[in-house]
Amino acid sequence: MVCKLPHIRPGQSVGLLGGSFDPPHRGHAAIAQGALTAFGLDHLVLLVSPGNPLKVRQPAPLRRRIEACEKLIRHPRIHISGIEADLGTRYTAQTLRHLRRRHPGVRFVWLMGADNLTHFHRWKDWRQILDTVPVGVLARPNDRISARFSPAATIYRHAMLKGCESHLLAQSESPAWCFVNVPMVDASSTEIRARGEWSAA
Repeated sequence: MVCKLPHIRPGQSVGLLGGSFDPPHRGHAAIAQGALTAFGLDHLVLLVSPGNPLKVRQPAPLRRRIEACEKLIRHPRIHISGIEADLGTRYTAQTLRHLRRRHPGVRFVWLMGADNLTHFHRWKDWRQILDTVPVGVLARPNDRISARFSPAATIYRHAMLKGCESHLLAQSESPAWCFVNVPMVDASSTEIRARGEWSAA
């Protein structure tokens, strides 16, 4: 099981896309590849979480989800990691603090779908995340309007970069965030599970 990050160096920009990926699907692959290009990242890491503190239902075993991600996404600059299990962190803010200490000089960018921005203000220490690392928001079907007017977007409107400036995000001082539209695939982990194509076993 992969519980480390790829070899990254000070000065490089590294996008972090967290989630349960239960299961991963074509939409996740599209988001990852779109973010890599839109934000001019050197690397992108899918952080497969041990569990989601905001959800009652817990996901399939971590190893299984990591292996599914590895089969789905094969790109030399997109990597799969279960490092949160190694770090023992449960929340994004904790993970980011650990990674920034472990990799001084690396410019991390937190990535999320627009649906997550809608309820980002409910995340633990969400302001600390925005105040310490740039955040890239990727549009997903039907989530554009609610995300743009979410509490986090409203409070940090002053720190928003224009979509045409997305390539500057990784080099921007926090707080800084950018909302971009990327080619999307309308796929859903929930729907895949409902069809019986993936189980928690």
